[in-house]
Amino acid sequence: MEGITYTVDAKGKRTGVIIDLKKHGELWEDIYDNLLAEQRKNEPRESLASVERRMKKKASRAAHG
Repeated sequence: MEGITYTVDAKGKRTGVIIDLKKHGELWEDIYDNLLAEQRKNEPRESLASVERRMKKKASRAAHG
């Protein structure tokens, strides 16, 4: 594939990849986003309702501040 180059070890096994970001920058962004999601999958989660309450409280404080 044009713009994709693999690096290989002495046995010919693929060990890495070089991506031409001028050609495949959007692809790299998708790969990077997936890597971040995988890295963070075990982090604590917060519900949408909880975030909304916190944001409303913060906005209220700023308005009355």
